[in-house]
Amino acid sequence: MTARFELLGMTSPNVRKIVLMLEELEAAYDVRLVKVFAGEQFTPEFRALNPLSKVPVLIDREADQTLFESGAILIYLAETFGRFLPAAGAERYETLKWLFVQTSNVGPMLGQYNHFRIAGDGKGSYAYERYRKLSARMYALLDERLSSCRYLAGDAYSIADIATFHWAGYVDIQKMDWADYPHLARWRAEIAERPAARRAEDAAVRLTLSEHDGMAAASQADIDRFWWRD
Repeated sequence: MTARFELLGMTSPNVRKIVLMLEELEAAYDVRLVKVFAGEQFTPEFRALNPLSKVPVLIDREADQTLFESGAILIYLAETFGRFLPAAGAERYETLKWLFVQTSNVGPMLGQYNHFRIAGDGKGSYAYERYRKLSARMYALLDERLSSCRYLAGDAYSIADIATFHWAGYVDIQKMDWADYPHLARWRAEIAERPAARRAEDAAVRLTLSEHDGMAAASQADIDRFWWRD
């Protein structure tokens, strides 16, 4: 039997947040690896699904609906299933505020720091130091919020938490110190123990193995195009 949803992506946090949401909903879905290092996101077929040439893309086969932008996908799934986003009132807008903190600030700042850390001029350069400071500021902001709330939007686990969970794992990747963010660490450890988070991690491991095959086959021109250096 064909699953209702098809998720196109790879192992970025923006894709993994959708995997986590689908697992939380116990929704039937398939994952199709997009070989971004080989430039599959630039093909006419993919751009017909998302003109931005980015993952994730979610196809709802039952509703004949195609969505891109991870925040929009989370809202769509939450409203479709009636979970993890209040239908109205102050709690709904608190959730949306913190969802958009992730999509407009946390993800872009941490993503830019990763870019200049990996592919830029290195430590000491203006871009490296700028985005390192902005990333630390984002971690501190989340930590401050979680010092007074169990979850980002208040007492209830929501799409704001689902959106932010994997990005918070960059504390390790970016060699920041969890001791500086104790409330963020508490929150992330709690979510990691959820059954859906464990299932999502298993799915990510399978994606990672497939993605490595694509990286190994990529040419230097492919890599330059991935970094938008062509």
